[in-house]
Amino acid sequence: MIKGMHHNAYRCRNSHDTRAFYEDFLGLPLAGALEIKQTITGRETSVLHSFYEMGDGSYIAFFEAPDRDFEFKKHHDFDLHLALEVSPEHLLKMFEKGKKEGIETRGISDHGFIDSIYFRDPNGYVIELTARKDGHDTMLFANNPEARQILDNWTSP
Repeated sequence: MIKGMHHNAYRCRNSHDTRAFYEDFLGLPLAGALEIKQTITGRETSVLHSFYEMGDGSYIAFFEAPDRDFEFKKHHDFDLHLALEVSPEHLLKMFEKGKKEGIETRGISDHGFIDSIYFRDPNGYVIELTARKDGHDTMLFANNPEARQILDNWTSP
């Protein structure tokens, strides 16, 4: 059985700039770092893997791999984003903090069951901070028959 998310890993351009955003701005403590000098196949490499801890004990992780090609793209929110849950009070605090610090800050978007704000990290990834609203658990729950019907209607010919 899957217990939960341990970590989700992404490439980063610069570990220092990434740390500043995730630790200094978002408040996620740097929890670990691992320098990889050799792959499992014995190839020499130079990679830094860093981990930032979230309140539930899971992590967001990054790989800086200067010797490996990677194309950083500015994605649309629908293409790729990472949504992190916060309290409604913290959402407002981070909205103001983003504006004050000159970080691209969008929102507050009312999605009915959550409110969200959006930032771009130094790598171009969209980071969504989201706060649950009343009715959240009537929208999202395991084996939701309405969700199944919507998906079936979308995918049927």
